[in-house]
Amino acid sequence: MADLLRLDRVAAGYGEALVISGIDLTLGEGRALAVLGRNGTGKTTLLNTIVGVTRHRGGRIALGGQDITGLRPDRRAHAGIGWVPQERNIFKSLTVEENLTAVARPGAWTVERVYGLFPRLKERCRNLGNQLSGGEQQMLAVGRALVLNPRLLLLDEPTEGLAPIIIEELLAALKRIIRDEGMAAIVVEQHAQKILGVTDDAVILDRGAIVHAAPSRTLIDDPAPLEQHLGVTARKSPGRAAAH
Repeated sequence: MADLLRLDRVAAGYGEALVISGIDLTLGEGRALAVLGRNGTGKTTLLNTIVGVTRHRGGRIALGGQDITGLRPDRRAHAGIGWVPQERNIFKSLTVEENLTAVARPGAWTVERVYGLFPRLKERCRNLGNQLSGGEQQMLAVGRALVLNPRLLLLDEPTEGLAPIIIEELLAALKRIIRDEGMAAIVVEQHAQKILGVTDDAVILDRGAIVHAAPSRTLIDDPAPLEQHLGVTARKSPGRAAAH
């Protein structure tokens, strides 16, 4: 399987601070990766580095065989990276529909398909971004990334601060995006048990480095590495269907 994303000995941070270093990572077409770790271990910085908003300190990043290490974030987005940051970054003064149409690019993911994925957004299509609940804003943030029709979707703590019923709805949508649509994705998540049933593989970060890598199913069946590095046990959950 061809590598969609490849990181070779990547190091990055903010200002003079080095946050991640020596990161080697590959992601195949249609594969999904969970990035796990305690707070402050470099998970968000890893995503930010792929997006291009950190200070590059070494190594190489390639997307679809193209070296994107020196590209600005907007050029990386054009190359096929869709990003859902923790802050969501929706336009709060625009309606739901305006948020989606303002960034939409031609491709399989249309505004109507996003509405099919998140019926709540269809119901609130004329509501302003600041009139949505936190869960609805997160759905809109995911929808905005999808209508860019990316090759790779990056999600940073997508379930953080959401009510359990909204988390289940969002995870069901992510399973559909990844399993049924074959979207390649990297999902940063502090709580392993929420995401391992959605992804193919997982890495655990500690002090800015990858300290463990394994198939998600392996970590579900044997959570000892999670207990060692995260201090938690993964809840038993169904594994992901065969990769596309």
